Amino acid sequence: MVSSVNDQSIDGPSDKQVETYRRDGFLIVDTFLTDAEVAAVRSRWDDVFAHRWETGLRPDEVNYDPAVTPPELTRQLCNVWKSDRVIASVVLSEKVGRWCSALNGSTGTRITQDNLIWKPPGGKALLAHQDGSYLGWMTPSNMTTCWMALDDTYADTGTIYHARGSHRWPRTPVSGQFHAPDDWLSHARSSCPEGEVLDFVPIEVPAGGAAFHDAWTFHGSPPNERLDRERRAIISHTMTVDTHWSDIGTHSIYSKYRRIGDIGFDDSFFPILWSAHGHRSTWIDDYTAGAPQGAE
Repeated sequence: MVSSVNDQSIDGPSDKQVETYRRDGFLIVDTFLTDAEVAAVRSRWDDVFAHRWETGLRPDEVNYDPAVTPPELTRQLCNVWKSDRVIASVVLSEKVGRWCSALNGSTGTRITQDNLIWKPPGGKALLAHQDGSYLGWMTPSNMTTCWMALDDTYADTGTIYHARGSHRWPRTPVSGQFHAPDDWLSHARSSCPEGEVLDFVPIEVPAGGAAFHDAWTFHGSPPNERLDRERRAIISHTMTVDTHWSDIGTHSIYSKYRRIGDIGFDDSFFPILWSAHGHRSTWIDDYTAGAPQGAE
C-alpha cells in the first residue's frame, strides 16, 4: 500500500494524512501545486540552470555547471529563492509552511534551504540517506521536506523513493558517495536494523504532486532508466520555528549567516513561512510580488 492519501485541502493535511505521515515517515499527495505554479517554475528552469540569475545573486550551492558537468549526472541547485523570485514564490509559500507545520506537529516552520533537482534522461542515481545526518549545525536536527514534482514521475524515471518506517531506525552518520553511487541502496541496506524490512516506495505522482518526508526517513533515487523522460523537482526543506544554531556544529556555507553571539536564525536568510501565531516573515510577499510576469 502506497502512502498516498488524497483527501487534502489547500489549507493543510487532513487528520488521516497526518497519521499516515507520522506512521510511515512520509506522505504522498497527487495534487499540491496548481497548474499555474508548475508552468511558472518551468518557465524559469532553463535560465537558473544556465546560471542566469534573475535577481543577480548566485544560489548558495551550485552543483551544476553546463560547461563542465557530465550530462548524465543529476543536476542540483540550492537556495535559488535568493536568485529567482518565481522560484521564491513557490518554495517560500505559506501553503508549504502550513502543511509542514501540521505534519510535524510544530507551531510554525521556516525555510532551511530550497533545492532544485533535475535528473536528465539516463541520469545517474542519488544515494539513499537520512537528511538529519547532515544537520549537525542546527539544534534540534529536524527537517520536514516538501518535494514537488514538475513532471509526471514513474518508478523507472529515477523518481525519489522513501523507506517506510525508517524514521524510527537508529540515526546514522553521513556515509557513502552521494552523487552517482554504484549502489544507491548501500547505506540504507547497511543501516537497516535486524528484523526490519527495507521497504522502499517510489513516489509516482503527476506534475504538481508532492511528497513530504521526515528528516530521518531514508530516501534516495535510482538511475533514470528512460531516455525519453527527464525528472524535475523543486523542494522546500523546512525547520521548526524553535530550531536554533548548534554550539558544536557548523556548516561551511550556511553558518556564514549566523549572527555573532546569537543562536537564533535570521529571518532575512531563513524566513518563517507560517506560524500558528499568525507570523510570516513580512518581506516575503513584497519580494515575490516583484517576480517576472507569469509567477503566481
